[in-house]
Amino acid sequence: MNQPVTQLASDNYSGICPEALNYLLEANQGDAPAYGNDAWTQRATDCFRELFETDCEVFFVFNGTAANSLSLAALCQSYHSVICHENAHIETDECGGPEFASNGSKLLLARGAQGKLDPADVERLITRRSDIHYPKPKVLSVTQTTELGTIYTPDELRALRKLADQYGLKMQMDGSRFANALAELDLTPAQLSWQAGIEVLCLGGTKNGMAVGEAILFFDRELATDFAWRCKQAGQLASKMRFIAAPWLGLLETGAWLRNARHANAMAARLEQRLREIPEVNIMFPRQANSVFLELPPPVIQALHTQGWLFYTFIGVGGARLMCSWNTSPETVDQFADALQKALDSTSGVR
Repeated sequence: MNQPVTQLASDNYSGICPEALNYLLEANQGDAPAYGNDAWTQRATDCFRELFETDCEVFFVFNGTAANSLSLAALCQSYHSVICHENAHIETDECGGPEFASNGSKLLLARGAQGKLDPADVERLITRRSDIHYPKPKVLSVTQTTELGTIYTPDELRALRKLADQYGLKMQMDGSRFANALAELDLTPAQLSWQAGIEVLCLGGTKNGMAVGEAILFFDRELATDFAWRCKQAGQLASKMRFIAAPWLGLLETGAWLRNARHANAMAARLEQRLREIPEVNIMFPRQANSVFLELPPPVIQALHTQGWLFYTFIGVGGARLMCSWNTSPETVDQFADALQKALDSTSGVR
């Protein structure tokens, strides 16, 4: 048996939460129609519509890259462009998936503090050129929570929506950690999505306790025309769809999706509190959801890795991201804080 890892690296590392697993096992009793023509998929779809208080179109795909890439491809042609933050996942971590799925739509990168789009810089990109030789801006993509762990408020989203309306753009949200933002702001799903101007939401399940599967919600149903064919062509139509839909139902019907998010956020808040007690630690961005970013000297990072701690270091030189999930324990948080203090003490003369 492999030993369990000691990690604050990613909520992708976590296992399946009990609610998702229980519903998955229930769906495994007997046979059911294939390709989404089963009762589980219908129930999950109806549950999303009730939860978001609107008659949206719902599709299930295997992962977030497919959700983002296919939804963006549905919103624009190959000669269009998608405006996103320079740190957005679709730019830094999708291996060109959005461009590939859309047959060439270009990503235009906007700036903004703390990972959030600055409307003024977005407008700069929109109006920079309008000639036929330049890819025409068509979609505005936002990430909730952002890649730096911060959260868009409804007012911030509406400000971007106003800009999108002014220039005829659609708005898509990469919501891989949408539940964490929702739990932190204590809003309804509708208030943080379509009521704030989002037309298409890619809702993350994997980071919230599922084994596999993301949901794509089209609040503007016309934008979903022929989207089922797009999923099929991309290899994202699950033949045994109930095994993606049933765990979603487990999260939604039991309320686990928000409980999981609240727990992950609470563990990150605990981690932030412990880290602020260490004078040598500099926290890079506000802790607003389930991640904490901090600056650490390379010898300290190496010492922690040597001890077996797993975390990512990709936000600049010395930057470390610590991510909590639905199953992160207070003990893990405290053990990391203690290990960090010891690593700082042991390397104090070699920085």
